[in-house]
Amino acid sequence: MLVTLSIRDIVLIDKLDLSFETGMTVLTGETGAGKSILLDSLSLALGGRGDAGLVRQGQERGQITAVFDVPLTHPARRIMAENDQDADGDIILRRVQAADGRTRAYLNDAPVSAGLLRRVGETLVEVHGQHDERALVDPQTHRRLIDSFGGLSEECAELGALYRAYSSAKRELSQLEKRIDEARREADYLRSSVDELSGLDPQAGEEQELALKRQDMMQVEKIASELIEAHETLDGGTSPIPELASLLRRLERKVEQVPALLSGVVEQLGTALDNLEEARAGLQLAVRASEFDQGELERVEERLFGLRAASRKFAVPVDELPKLRDNMAADLEDLDAGEDKLLALRQKLDETAAAYDRKALQLSQKRSNTARALEEAVHQELPALKLERARLIVDQQVDEGARGPEGIDTIEFHAQTNPGTRSGPMFKVASGGELSRFLLALKVSLADKGSAPTLVFDEIDTGVGGAVAEAIGLRLARLARQVQVLTVTHAPQVAARAGGHLLISKHAVSEEQVVTNVQEIFADTRLEEVARMLAGSKISDEARAAAAHLLEEAPVV
Repeated sequence: MLVTLSIRDIVLIDKLDLSFETGMTVLTGETGAGKSILLDSLSLALGGRGDAGLVRQGQERGQITAVFDVPLTHPARRIMAENDQDADGDIILRRVQAADGRTRAYLNDAPVSAGLLRRVGETLVEVHGQHDERALVDPQTHRRLIDSFGGLSEECAELGALYRAYSSAKRELSQLEKRIDEARREADYLRSSVDELSGLDPQAGEEQELALKRQDMMQVEKIASELIEAHETLDGGTSPIPELASLLRRLERKVEQVPALLSGVVEQLGTALDNLEEARAGLQLAVRASEFDQGELERVEERLFGLRAASRKFAVPVDELPKLRDNMAADLEDLDAGEDKLLALRQKLDETAAAYDRKALQLSQKRSNTARALEEAVHQELPALKLERARLIVDQQVDEGARGPEGIDTIEFHAQTNPGTRSGPMFKVASGGELSRFLLALKVSLADKGSAPTLVFDEIDTGVGGAVAEAIGLRLARLARQVQVLTVTHAPQVAARAGGHLLISKHAVSEEQVVTNVQEIFADTRLEEVARMLAGSKISDEARAAAAHLLEEAPVV
């Protein structure tokens, strides 16, 4: 329900904070007092179209804040959660209207789009008036309302699951048929390609492994030739080691003769010869370690170049060749075993279609029975609303070939205002006054089924007499037992039925400025307002007595 409505700098309102209770609340006041301003403000907070003309003269911006208290299971919270908005606690809708025409929207103080604000607002409040062409006169909602009235929502959900199964089977069959058709056209190419790739047998990651191995072998090959050359230098026919060894032996024989002169030289020459021997042995070991099979390098290169050639031929990376082979093999398998698979999928599709059709026809019949029950419920309300010659007609069109997630029915509320006249869509056939009373009869019949938690009725009693106004007030009060009802009215019979009464007036705060004021009234003040509604500007004692009678004899039902 709507808990509070705060308005700042909108048209004639400078500052206004309103609190609302459950049940029925009426808004009354003389023509031009500003009742429409309140509704325009609420509409803006609910995501309605912005208008720079709403900003109070001389101000840069206006602001409206509406606070709602609804159950945790309410659809508004689901919409908020789906859009990553905080869905706990009160739901606060705020709209800022700038004088330059721009608007900003906030949901629980987080900036959002006006579209999201409107989606949430539509689940919280329904506005009904003589010229309203939304809510119940929107054909898109009529099938859902029939399901709610008949308790068919669960069956509709079950039908939706069958439709999804049918759609999935249909899509799967279509995809297989397409694959088989393509495979037939490319069968020879597929077979030769699968044979080629199967013979090649590519493995994931093989290209990188072979490339690294080839690189290592080529590096080893290059180093090996240099090692062999170095080893030949120290160990071949031109090696200096034998000559140095012979020189060392000759000098060693001469050391005793001139030790002071040759001892150091012999020692250094011996060390150099030892080092050369160690270097020769090390080179010999290195040469042996670097030996590799030239044929292995050739085999690695042949494999690597073969994989890359296949990659170019089939226009896919080497690592995707295994997947390509598997896909082509699967296509051939589908072609070879296609008829069996097609037969199985067609049987599955036929079974799901038959299950859907049975359920859809059953639901369609229940909707038809529910439609007649709703028509009867509405017809019981119409005489008291002076529409005794009018009829509500639930137009149900059934197309068994038009399978959809909600069934095979197209449902729209039609109206016939007088016997012998042509019926048609409600908002096209009924006049403004008739339409508002049709809507009221529908809302009363639907009660709390498929309704927003707050209903706003804008002067739906315009142009009706006392008895009809009394009937309207009675039905609004009955509605208020299920949902919160806010009603703008000029009918005292309606005002007397309300549990809460807000008086809207305007007064001058200066010679150049007029503001709208809203005051909750009780007891004598309320009696005086109802008397004014009965008598006009000059209130007589008789009008006060009649007002007292209305207030005493019109308990909230």
